[in-house]
Amino acid sequence: MDYNQAQQRVNDLKKFYKNLLWFGIVSLIIFFNDVFEKGRFNITLLDGSIFLAIWAIVLTVKAVKLFVLNSEWEKKILQEEMKKTKQPIQF
Repeated sequence: MDYNQAQQRVNDLKKFYKNLLWFGIVSLIIFFNDVFEKGRFNITLLDGSIFLAIWAIVLTVKAVKLFVLNSEWEKKILQEEMKKTKQPIQF
């Protein structure tokens, strides 16, 4: 991994962790708002739970991209594919 790739990965991780922090803050606000207004927490489509569900799906996709399908994985798969297609040179 060269410097530019490492810098890009650090920036992507920073953005992911900021997004995760904001998700936690907004989730707590919605949760406590429901608890204080209604006395209980229930999941409804219009209260913000659907918004949190979509946001959670986006965060999950980003997490998989950052931690599972990173550049090391990409290099490993590329090397495996190149090994498969190597054929002896015939003169």
